[in-house]
Amino acid sequence: METKSIMIVGVGGQGTLLASKLLGRLLLGRGFDVKVSEVHGMSQRGGSVVTYVRWGEKVYSPVIDKGQADVILSFELLEAARWTEYLKPGGRMITNTQQMNPMPVITGAMAYPQDLERKLRAAGIDLDALDALSLAERAGSSKAVNIVLMGRLSRWFDFTEAEWLEAIAQSVPPKFLEMNQRAFRLGRDA
Repeated sequence: METKSIMIVGVGGQGTLLASKLLGRLLLGRGFDVKVSEVHGMSQRGGSVVTYVRWGEKVYSPVIDKGQADVILSFELLEAARWTEYLKPGGRMITNTQQMNPMPVITGAMAYPQDLERKLRAAGIDLDALDALSLAERAGSSKAVNIVLMGRLSRWFDFTEAEWLEAIAQSVPPKFLEMNQRAFRLGRDA
């Protein structure tokens, strides 16, 4: 089997690391060799956080180079735009449409780029954009954006819903399990 690669990108505090661990657990459960690499940015200050997840029969490195990601899963719209050069030709980008202002926008030094969804599509990117924040709030917590996006990602895998739900059960505290299961289903069905 050819090695597959997913980049999970977002802003510190959005749950990208939990998402990568959940995905890694799911893939390991299917018997794949899996490598996960967490690249921490200025996460404590709302900076970019990137995680690489690679799997296949045998994976030698967790690093994804430019033009190699089969999927980019983005937790924030500007982060989606920031990492497009890592998407391989024919790859897919799944993004939350939420906009979180980076420090230059907060200080007034720059404006948040407009029409990013349109620009990404115009660049030929296979874009699947959804308002994951609204769905997470419907599930019971704005912090469940990561699980909503896992639900959306699940549509592009041949794993059963039960396999995904089991990986969620192994990854989140029991008191939050039901809410995360709702978030997953909302993302999957959106």
